[in-house]
Amino acid sequence: MKKFIMKYVLYLVRWQLSTPILAVCVVWLKDWPTTWSTAMANLIGGLGFFWIDKLIFTGKLREEWEIRENVLCCDCGKQSRGYRLVFKKGYDKRDDPKPEFRCEACSITKKQQIDAAMQPA
Repeated sequence: MKKFIMKYVLYLVRWQLSTPILAVCVVWLKDWPTTWSTAMANLIGGLGFFWIDKLIFTGKLREEWEIRENVLCCDCGKQSRGYRLVFKKGYDKRDDPKPEFRCEACSITKKQQIDAAMQPA
């Protein structure tokens, strides 16, 4: 419940931050009919605030995985489709010179370990 309230408060703050931006757009487009200038202001606001809303509601901007066929799992040695977590907040293996691929079961276990290590104590 605490996490939900925090997201809600962040969303309300974000909503208030959009007001001056939208107001500037409406003033800038003052020669347009009110409906059109309001619609354009909302479109401009949506282009910018989509990313902020995504961060608020998902807690992450992105998570990137790489998948390869017919690899040996670096944990159990099983040959199968291989997965590796490449990037997420606080974890970046994009420039890893020796990427480690895991079978589906081992990749789930590894992701759980990464997530647990990133949790605040």
